[in-house]
Amino acid sequence: MQRTSSVLLAGIFLFSSIFARAQQASSNSGPAGNQSSRTPTQDCSRYFDEAREATRNAQLDRRALVAQAESGGALQMNRATPFPADLQQEFRIAKEKEDAFNQCILGPAALNAAPAPRVVCSNEELLTFQMNHEGDEDREIPIWHVSGDTAFFYEAGMTIDADGAPNAYHPDNIGLDDLANAGSPGYWMGLAKNADGEPFVQGPNDPFPGYYVSATALADRTKPVNDPTRYVDASKIPFIVLPGAMAREIGARPGDFAVAFNQRNGQSSFAIFGDVGPSDRIGEGSVALAENLGIRSDARNGGARRGILFLVFPGSGNGSPRSIEEINSEAAKLLQAWGGTSQLAACAVQGPSRPSASNQDTTQSNSR
Repeated sequence: MQRTSSVLLAGIFLFSSIFARAQQASSNSGPAGNQSSRTPTQDCSRYFDEAREATRNAQLDRRALVAQAESGGALQMNRATPFPADLQQEFRIAKEKEDAFNQCILGPAALNAAPAPRVVCSNEELLTFQMNHEGDEDREIPIWHVSGDTAFFYEAGMTIDADGAPNAYHPDNIGLDDLANAGSPGYWMGLAKNADGEPFVQGPNDPFPGYYVSATALADRTKPVNDPTRYVDASKIPFIVLPGAMAREIGARPGDFAVAFNQRNGQSSFAIFGDVGPSDRIGEGSVALAENLGIRSDARNGGARRGILFLVFPGSGNGSPRSIEEINSEAAKLLQAWGGTSQLAACAVQGPSRPSASNQDTTQSNSR
């Protein structure tokens, strides 16, 4: 787990510093936002992989050197002791790789930007999420937070959620998503249902007559259950999906705000916690969120296997759906108050402390 954590933190640090410099390099770009109109001019994933690998190797070797010194090995270190030449060379190479990735995304102006400010941070592993959803690779996803702060962050892939879109599901399975992802007769999870458990079908005055009414955990409860506009439209609103049991344990609830970063292309988006997913899967977002992050947004075949960083602010919402303008405004304030990307970078470069008392597997079942 220690090696896995080091790799994750190095990757977060790499992206965070790049993202912070990206904000400074472009006079037209504001804080992270819904930027579905922006698309990368080229695929920079090779540069990102090379930079992350170089950074990871340097960080692991540095940790090993410090551990050797602390265990009373032959090497004695203090604040005035420089790192060996070979380790210094590793960090120089990592910096060169980072610059290459940065330039790929932003162009030559990236290297002229001022370095992102650094702040002191003490982070800890809040819990370890066990990812063992059918069809997914079994793995552990560390959930981090800054000591004394409720916001938490994690890295995962991203599957696409179409729930809440009025054309998400159709009885003939011609909707945005496969009908099987909404459940099955008697066990519908992604559809609005009547008292007998039968799903509602949209009528002639609804947005998509003949389609099912697709539901999300976050809903406007002033509207009828069979009203398609009661729910958060995945095709229009950028939202994240969290496992219900884990969200309850950490204190997050539908309507809270979040920020998502695509570490592979530098795109970002503010978001809202809009839906509850299976207890054994993490890393899911709406069609609109995928578009903002430059990810293939097809609910049937899209998504990303890795490289998406999520930052969530528990208790920040009011339990109701919000407009895109409200999501951008409120999440931007939260990100700035939390410390922005420089805070994330500072947390990333430091080793985590021991897990808090709440660290435990999240294995309770829940439905979407």
